[in-house]
Amino acid sequence: MSGCVCPVVFIRPCPSVETGVIKDDGHDVGCHHVPVFGTRKKSQGGAAGQPERGRGLGLGLALLSAFAFGGSGVAAKPLIGEGLDSLHVVWLRVAGAALVMLPVAWRHRALVRQRPVLLAGFGLLAVAGVQACYFAAISRIPVGVALLVEYLAPALVLGWVRFVQRRPVTRAAALGVVLAVGGLACVVEVWAGLSFDAVGLLLALGAACCQVGYFVLSDQGSDAGDQAPDPLGVIAYGLLVGTVVLTVVARPWGMDWSVLGGSAAMDGAMVPAWLLLCWIVLLTTVVAYVTGVVSVRRLSPAVAGVVACLEAVVATVLAWVLLGERLSAPQLVGGAIVLAGAFIAQSSTPAKPQPAGDAVIPEPGEELSRSGRAT
Repeated sequence: MSGCVCPVVFIRPCPSVETGVIKDDGHDVGCHHVPVFGTRKKSQGGAAGQPERGRGLGLGLALLSAFAFGGSGVAAKPLIGEGLDSLHVVWLRVAGAALVMLPVAWRHRALVRQRPVLLAGFGLLAVAGVQACYFAAISRIPVGVALLVEYLAPALVLGWVRFVQRRPVTRAAALGVVLAVGGLACVVEVWAGLSFDAVGLLLALGAACCQVGYFVLSDQGSDAGDQAPDPLGVIAYGLLVGTVVLTVVARPWGMDWSVLGGSAAMDGAMVPAWLLLCWIVLLTTVVAYVTGVVSVRRLSPAVAGVVACLEAVVATVLAWVLLGERLSAPQLVGGAIVLAGAFIAQSSTPAKPQPAGDAVIPEPGEELSRSGRAT
């Protein structure tokens, strides 16, 4: 999300392995610390029981989110070029979106008491962190390059799973990581002595780290049925938290407000600054966040992550057409490799285990899993 948020897969531990036991009519079944896979009831909110129309809607929302997020950089960069600090643009973006979503926050005010950690994390990482790092990055390096660097996020999350959680990853996922890193080397043209601004690259990497939190937190509670936090409420309070954090960091009282009353240049054409700001607030923030989070709930982080790869393509094409930022042939090839690596890494990640509540006790003698059987 550019202020991108590329959807990234997070693998949760099995939610029921602590007990290792599922009860059914007074009988205990030991699962030896592995999930029970047998004839499973399809939960009403689960992906298996989701109607085709719901999945189609989720795919459409994911596409809309990718296109909306992809347009943020090309609208923000002209404002930065006219003298606004990148953090001030981020503050305007987040604060404006928070005002739009304020009625939603009031409607879901119970979330403050029920899920304070989720709201704070979403505001800090998925809103303030991603947007601040990304906008600071595009003030120093091209929009397309900043977004492509962010697509190292799948590598980061798989590294976390493998080396911190010490859980295995598939060979295909590892191949995707290698491809993404190799493609990044082409994008930044390492053979030219890292010709891009090193600080800009580090800021883009910071955005990649923060965007991992976006889809991790967007998927929180998605399998909790009616108890899942409302995604619109999470977004509304995330924007409010992000506004508070960015107010302290950006100090908007020092902003040159006169810039918003003038025009900004987009590859030679003058566009009203207020129109660019409305584009950033309404389309690339409110619409992008709402459609993105809802699509994760209807699809999955993996599927939504694959669709979001289009965001980098959209941003690069828009930057080429509207800002005149043209990438070299090796950079375009490297970008394609980065996207291919992200696609493989995300689509190869194992699906998260089903909650124990969705499992059905198999018939006597039926194999539960390779390492567990009924006792």
